[in-house]
Amino acid sequence: MKLLLTSAGLSNKKITDFFISKLPKNLNKCSFLIVAYVQDEEEQSYVDYSKKELADLGIKDITYFNLKENEFKGSKKYDVIYVCGGNTFSILNRMRITGIIDFIKNSMKDNKTLYFGISAGSIIAGPNIEVASWGSIGDTNDISLKDLTGLNLTNISIFPHFEDYLEGEVDEFRKKVDYPVVELKDDEALFIEGVKNKIIK
Repeated sequence: MKLLLTSAGLSNKKITDFFISKLPKNLNKCSFLIVAYVQDEEEQSYVDYSKKELADLGIKDITYFNLKENEFKGSKKYDVIYVCGGNTFSILNRMRITGIIDFIKNSMKDNKTLYFGISAGSIIAGPNIEVASWGSIGDTNDISLKDLTGLNLTNISIFPHFEDYLEGEVDEFRKKVDYPVVELKDDEALFIEGVKNKIIK
């Protein structure tokens, strides 16, 4: 599987250049599925920014699915599945309700599709999303989601929006789990391909 997990998307040129280098096709031939849970104008503005960012790179084939919908009915094969940020618990819950979670997992089995995560989208790719509520900047589990199992596309859990003052919190979380935890600052990304991984910054 190929995953590019970010804290804040294409936040610097190194991440953007690396992202382009890992696309399975030329930019103008790649198909993208953007997945987000948008409930208000502010959240929509983030999605619109992501769409523009991709369009400015020359990407033309962009499909958008709002997890607010009742059901995901798509069957098209996408080159990139692009999962946006937000409240991690709500996003994972809506992925299950709409059925897109199974579509994403099945899409990743061919080892050709690239999974691109931003913040919550990066956390969800891992084994468990419990890190999302950890520490002083964590999400709140307002919906009381009990099953925190992630997509399991990787055994690595991402701690996004990391800053140096949070180091103690991350270390405490590492002590309580049995899987690797990688912290990412907003200008960093983690690329995973099979058993290999690499930090881009």
